[in-house]
Amino acid sequence: MVMAHPQMFEPADPYLGRLREICLALPGAGEKVSHGRPNFFTRKVFAIYGGVVKGDHDPEPFRHAVIVKPDSADRAALLEDERFVVPGYYGPYGWLMLDLRNDRGADGVDWLEVAELVDASYRVTAPTRLVRELDAG
Repeated sequence: MVMAHPQMFEPADPYLGRLREICLALPGAGEKVSHGRPNFFTRKVFAIYGGVVKGDHDPEPFRHAVIVKPDSADRAALLEDERFVVPGYYGPYGWLMLDLRNDRGADGVDWLEVAELVDASYRVTAPTRLVRELDAG
């Protein structure tokens, strides 16, 4: 018997709304719910909304976070920023999680920074043809 994962996000979440705009603007991008969370993908996932850290399965602390796969050359520098943590399950494969929470809510997020992180993750996961399409504008 297969157990479905519970939905771990609110459809009207303003953080998710902004992230969705960024992700779905990329060539060939789609969205699916996997393990209870929105995943943005081409052939492979390039961004996930919400996550957990290893050893803590409480979805609340990182409910408003984005998991991305940065270019390996940028990973160490990103980890020096306290807003980035290694996510459970994905961390061993080079992924990082950016906590989006702040005292101003979704309006307090640097969405340009998020777009740059999503772009980098897209570039390391998407097919070459789609990256060329992105670069062609």
